[in-house]
Amino acid sequence: MLILPTLASAQGTGGGSLAVTATIVPTITLVLDTDGAGVTLTGTGTNAASLGFGSVSAYAALSLNVGRTVNGVTNYTISTPFDVKVTQANSPSLTYTLAAELNAVDGTNTWTIGGVTITGSAPANVTATGVYGGDVAYSLVLTIPFGETAGLVSNTINFAATPN
Repeated sequence: MLILPTLASAQGTGGGSLAVTATIVPTITLVLDTDGAGVTLTGTGTNAASLGFGSVSAYAALSLNVGRTVNGVTNYTISTPFDVKVTQANSPSLTYTLAAELNAVDGTNTWTIGGVTITGSAPANVTATGVYGGDVAYSLVLTIPFGETAGLVSNTINFAATPN
């Protein structure tokens, strides 16, 4: 008779559960893109881009894709298109309102986006029924009086897209 030792093979099992919750909230994003006919934006495709017109004057040559209109003997405008893309998720909203405001009041020059004058004192609605998902071209126009002192003109335009 042969006797074989028996090995204890009793192994326990463990168990557990993980309860998972998530609260889905609507989101909206806004990015600034270079328009094909406009000045190239530094930081295109982000929400913090820069647009440099370069050196401008009423009569001298301008940088590529900068337009100019001389208005008699009082002022001139420089302009270029740029694109805004607004996307959303998890929201029933079909359209949005886009508002713009200068970061600082400019008491000398006039700024317009898409034909709407923007100031540094209150947001102005640039569009009331923007459609999500694609680039929308807006023209940035800066009106400079002939009496403006030569030097740097600088400001920041703050945008806000709000679901309708």
